[in-house]
Amino acid sequence: MNDITFYQRFEADILAGRKTITIRDKSESHFKAGDILRVGRFEDNQYFCTIEVLSVSPITLDELTEQHAEQENMGLEALREVIRGIYPGDIILYLIRFRVA
Repeated sequence: MNDITFYQRFEADILAGRKTITIRDKSESHFKAGDILRVGRFEDNQYFCTIEVLSVSPITLDELTEQHAEQENMGLEALREVIRGIYPGDIILYLIRFRVA
């Protein structure tokens, strides 16, 4: 069983260390620094790696910066658009920093 999933399009970036953060809603805000998570693809829940959570902190869309976008391996406006599409209407989100374990 996987602890967290990512869209398949992010798998290569995660494995290569180009994607080092994820932005989630309150339902996934319970992770904490030091947690070791099994990671699966959202589409089929197929396991593809294990990550270590480095930190979890609240954030709003307006607080996202170019640095966050770089850590997501995309542009800032693209990142905001993706987040709005996944979590429409959510004001407080959670920034999870991680590394492949």
